[in-house]
Amino acid sequence: MTFDDFKLDKCADGLLPVIIQDFVTLKVLMLGYMNREAFVKTMATSLVTFYSRTRQCLWTKGETSGNYLHVNCMHIDCDGDTLLIQVTPDGPCCHTGSKACFATRDNEGFLGVLESCIQQRHKDMPEGSYTTYLFNKGVNKIAQKVGEEAVETVIEAVDGNKERFLYEAGDLVYHLLVLCEQMGFGISDLEEELAKRH
Repeated sequence: MTFDDFKLDKCADGLLPVIIQDFVTLKVLMLGYMNREAFVKTMATSLVTFYSRTRQCLWTKGETSGNYLHVNCMHIDCDGDTLLIQVTPDGPCCHTGSKACFATRDNEGFLGVLESCIQQRHKDMPEGSYTTYLFNKGVNKIAQKVGEEAVETVIEAVDGNKERFLYEAGDLVYHLLVLCEQMGFGISDLEEELAKRH
């Protein structure tokens, strides 16, 4: 992808609108603009750099706060006049201290964060981690825990205890994600499977 791939005649002031999205949670974090120089610098450093319309200069997000946006991948839209950059942020994206510049839920997409944490635990196997303990015990123990948590979730639902139901459902989802990781699958695989049946 090069800057010449974009159709800037459609863009205000010849600047490319850039949507920033969290790579793991898929939460939309912010909107910025790039000129050619900002795009080239972003490609060269893998740190998102914008063109500041206010200051009329390049601005690498995080150069003051330390909350850099590390580029995971970039996608041009179907009309060639907008760029989506999926990033790993070092901290809050908004100058207000919020995760995003939009007033969406802070924990939006948290299942992706949890899945990444489980995957990292499986890779590193740190001592003292409950997730490590489960992986060490193997598929039988993990499957047993999924079964136990499913039963507990059902019991709380039947009893009409909404607070306890939600707690047990959280346990069930966590253990199911650990079992998926053990079996070599993730949330994206579940999405594909459910989409096929939809």
